[in-house]
Amino acid sequence: MHILVINGPNMNMLGIRQPEIYGRATYADLQKMIREEADQLGVEVSFFQSNHEGALVDAIQQAYFDKVDGIIINPAAYTHTSVALLDAVKAVGIPTVEVHVSDPDSREEFRHVSYIRAACVATIRGHGLPGYLEALRLLCDRK
Repeated sequence: MHILVINGPNMNMLGIRQPEIYGRATYADLQKMIREEADQLGVEVSFFQSNHEGALVDAIQQAYFDKVDGIIINPAAYTHTSVALLDAVKAVGIPTVEVHVSDPDSREEFRHVSYIRAACVATIRGHGLPGYLEALRLLCDRK
C-alpha cells in the first residue's frame, strides 16, 4: 500500500509559524513521525508540499498515474478557497482524508468552509500532528 501525504501553503513553516496554534515541531519532524508509523504499518509513504495551488493539483493527478492507494491532504488555506483541489480529488477517485492540525471551526469564520471535504472519506481536525497518524491508520483500515 502506498499513501501520499500532501501539504499546502505554509505547512513547510511548521515550528516557525504561529507555534501557539501549530506547535513547535517542524515539517521534518512531521515527516519523520509519519514515516515511523508507516514503517510499523508496513505502508509506503511519500510526501509533497507546495505553496502553489496548481502544483498541489498536479500532485493529486500524478497520484492517479502512480497508482497511489490513498491520499492524506492538508490543503491549509486552500481548504477554504480551492474548487480546483476538490475537482482534482474527485477526478482521481483515490480515497482521501482531509487533515488539519488546528480545528478550523474554532478559528475565524472564513475557515469554517472546506471545499475539499465533499470529496474526502473523512476529516480529522484539531488533533495536532498526530491527526496525520489517525488519517494513515484510517486509510490502512479501508484496505
